[in-house]
Amino acid sequence: MRERLVAGNWKMNGSNAPNQELVAGIVAGVPAGAGFRLLLCPPFPYLAAVCSQVQGSAVKVGAQNVSEHESGAFTGEVSSGMLADIGCDYVIVGHSERRAMYDESSFQVAAKFQAAQAAGITPILCVGETLEEREAGATESVIEFQLSAVLDAAGIGAFASAVVAYEPVWAIGTGKTATPEQAQEVHKRIRAQLGHKDADIADRVQILYGGSMKGENAAGLLAMPDIDGGLIGGASLKANDFLAIAQAAAQG
Repeated sequence: MRERLVAGNWKMNGSNAPNQELVAGIVAGVPAGAGFRLLLCPPFPYLAAVCSQVQGSAVKVGAQNVSEHESGAFTGEVSSGMLADIGCDYVIVGHSERRAMYDESSFQVAAKFQAAQAAGITPILCVGETLEEREAGATESVIEFQLSAVLDAAGIGAFASAVVAYEPVWAIGTGKTATPEQAQEVHKRIRAQLGHKDADIADRVQILYGGSMKGENAAGLLAMPDIDGGLIGGASLKANDFLAIAQAAAQG
C-alpha cells in the first residue's frame, strides 16, 4: 500500500513569528506512527528555520522551486545542492503558477526534476490542465505531454524516487474542486501512462491531488484508489485546517 503524503505549499506567505506558531501547531498535532507523511514547503527565506524547527519530528520540509543549474552566474536562483545543504527533502517542480507566470516549459521542468534528484531531493512534479484545455477535451493530451517531457529526459526509473501532483488549474484558488470521480479519472490516466513504461514503478509512485483540497472534501478525494495525498495551498496556512486533511489521510 502506498504511503499517504500531505504537502503544504505556503506559496508567497509567511513571516517568522507566525511561521513558528504554525509549524509548532502542526508538529504537535501529528501523532507518532501516524501512517502518513506531512510536508511543509515555505518560501526560500524561511526554509532553514522550518528545517530546524521540525527536526526530530515526522514532518519533512520541501522548497517551492529550484534552479536547473548546479551553480554559477544565475542571480536570484537557488540550486538543489543548496536546498539539500539546509535539510530539504523535497522540492516542487512545474507548479502551474511557475508554468503560467514565469513561462517555464515542460523541458525546463524536466531539467529541474533531474537537478533535484542529482542532489538527493525528491521532486514533486506538477501536471495539469487549464479550464480552457479541459473544456476543449485536451486534459489527457496536455498531461501526457507534460509527463512525457520528464519521462523522455529522466527515464521511468527516475519515478521510483519522485512524486506526481495533479493540479487542475481551474480548481486552484477559484473555490472550485474536481469531484472525486473527476480527479480519480486523471490520476488513473497518469498511473497508466507511467505503467506503459514500468508497471511496478507506476503502482508505487505517489500521485497527489492539488486542486483546493480542504478538510471538508479531503475524505472523499482520498477515498479514491489512485489519490495518495494532497498538495495543499491555502488550507496549509492554518494548523487546524492542515491537520484536518492529515486526519483524512490517516483514515483513508
